[in-house]
Amino acid sequence: MWSHRLPEEELFKTEERRDRAQIAETLVAAAEQITDGTVHLESQAEEQRVTIPENPTFEVELERLTDSETGEQRYELEYEIRWTE
Repeated sequence: MWSHRLPEEELFKTEERRDRAQIAETLVAAAEQITDGTVHLESQAEEQRVTIPENPTFEVELERLTDSETGEQRYELEYEIRWTE
């Protein structure tokens, strides 16, 4: 674990509404790429390719955020793969 915070450089980001089947299809394709060791990320605006090492750290996180004014709850399910070079 990092003892200090490093500056972040966002290399790729996309966010859009999709139905569950589309999300599952994207995750299955990503899983196949991870198995092969190279992940290709692509949106209409950008493209990025990254090599995943053999033994990275894998984190799954489920969060619930509550709006203090409305009480409305939002959930976030995140899958994260980390490694150092």
